[in-house]
Amino acid sequence: MVRSMNDLMDDAGFAVIVEGLTKKFGDFTAVDDIAFHVLRGEIFGFLGPNGSGKTTTIRMLLGLLMPTEGQMTVLDFQVPGQAEQVRLRCGYMSQKFSLYEDLTVAENLRFFGRVYGVPPRRLRRRSREIIVMAGLAGRGNELTRNLSGGWRQRLALGAAILHDPDILFLDEPTAGVDPVSRRQFWDLLYTLADQGKTIFVTTHYMDEAENCHRLAFIHRGRIVATGSPQTLKQTQMSGEVLEIEVDCPEEALRSLKTDPTFTEVALYGRRLHVVVPEAVGARAQIQHLLGAVGVSVSRMVVIPPSLEDVFIARVR
Repeated sequence: MVRSMNDLMDDAGFAVIVEGLTKKFGDFTAVDDIAFHVLRGEIFGFLGPNGSGKTTTIRMLLGLLMPTEGQMTVLDFQVPGQAEQVRLRCGYMSQKFSLYEDLTVAENLRFFGRVYGVPPRRLRRRSREIIVMAGLAGRGNELTRNLSGGWRQRLALGAAILHDPDILFLDEPTAGVDPVSRRQFWDLLYTLADQGKTIFVTTHYMDEAENCHRLAFIHRGRIVATGSPQTLKQTQMSGEVLEIEVDCPEEALRSLKTDPTFTEVALYGRRLHVVVPEAVGARAQIQHLLGAVGVSVSRMVVIPPSLEDVFIARVR
């Protein structure tokens, strides 16, 4: 089990401090005056849709991209000025598969170990440990291209931690991986967090965001909310969320969207989530609107907001 927020707050210092960070590409602002901090030893989630500025932020933190404005400190080093010192103490896993498919599992680990400057004896020991951690015992001589997506992701994580870094930057590490493999991958992240590693992970999966100690919501280059998942759900949601089951969800969605009283109406499978100022008074109004278009309501209950509800509300 990963450590609690109280435990993390008792630890001295920050792993990452960002102030006024901006990145412009010509007239386009990819990252717009953002500020946040990451505690040492926590799992920090950077949550946002594709194109929101997540990868650009990571590349600046690693010194791979020069910021237009702002200040960054990673592990007490100034970036980009001391980026080389940062890279020696961090692991990076990009959103695209980063290993060589025409090399075997063991060959990939040897290659990346040498890139990181791991001494030969330690590299042999670490490679054995990584193969076991990734669940690839007995498959060290298998070509990487023959591994499934989940195995490859775990191997890529192993390659990123060969040199035992203090902080891991993981850029959408489970994109395109099946749910079971995603769960197994996060089990590995919990283990690393228990060992005191700081993990900075970007994602657009809401269920993954629930696993983080703290989150920053980023949208169109700007941070719109930060906090623990529970705190965000308690403090960043104005109004109440009604979950409604109906016989014709699409028709119900169209009808409720015409009423400005409801600040947000979204479809979740065959259920609707409707954000209302106050649930008691809204029930009769919803029943009336849906009845007028021939939609039958089988269930309508107040539910705690999901992170997706909160994110949509904050963006709007």
